[in-house]
Amino acid sequence: MILGEKIYVAGHNGMVGSAIVRRLRAEGYENLVLRSSKELDLRRQTEVESFFQQERPDYVFLAAAKVGGILANNTYRAEFLYDNLMIQNNVIEAAYQNEVKN
Repeated sequence: MILGEKIYVAGHNGMVGSAIVRRLRAEGYENLVLRSSKELDLRRQTEVESFFQQERPDYVFLAAAKVGGILANNTYRAEFLYDNLMIQNNVIEAAYQNEVKN
């Protein structure tokens, strides 16, 4: 990656995503695109498509997920699975359609 290229980190507020952001910044990458789940609902395909068309990131790190504790994961199994599949599929498809490098 070239330092000035635009990098989108999906899930930057989470444990994994925040570690990715820290590492990128430590290595000199500053052109980071960051959106909270309140700003961009990755489960909504049209929102994700619009975001990618507007921002045109060169690279994407996908660390976004709906998470909960043991009780929440056990109680809402299907909901967690569905939401995380939607997040994954929407981001991957939008990245592909907008010719993200990696």
